[in-house]
Amino acid sequence: MTTAGQQDGTRAGQVTFGEVEPGAELAAVTYPVTRLSLVKYCGASGDFNVIHWNERIARSVGLPDVIAHGMFTMAQAGRFVTDWAGPRAAMAEFGVRFSAPVVVPDDDVGATIEVSGTVEEKLDGNLVVLALTARSAGAKVLTRARAVVRLP
Repeated sequence: MTTAGQQDGTRAGQVTFGEVEPGAELAAVTYPVTRLSLVKYCGASGDFNVIHWNERIARSVGLPDVIAHGMFTMAQAGRFVTDWAGPRAAMAEFGVRFSAPVVVPDDDVGATIEVSGTVEEKLDGNLVVLALTARSAGAKVLTRARAVVRLP
């Protein structure tokens, strides 16, 4: 199989429809998650649920520790796609199912979300279907993660 994109998941230029092939693997990219990034996301999203920033409360409701917002996790997968596709591409469809939380044990350790992908198929209209995988601490945190991107 061929790899689409550089090792760090970024590209020097723009991906074009003609240069991608079904089966091509998109290099994994790791995104850090800290308590600070979750607090910032609380402010950006308006979701100040204490399970996303207060360890005592998170544990009192049965969680192992503070957890990342599901939409924060989904956003990292979306970021992966748009970074790979480039500035002239457009996301036509994007969907995921949440399968496990991203646990953020503390700000010293934090957590990571690793996102990778595969080109599943090419469609008419310069559309490319991507299957995505997102993992944190060895667990698959998103399932049925799929994006359809229109490339130039």
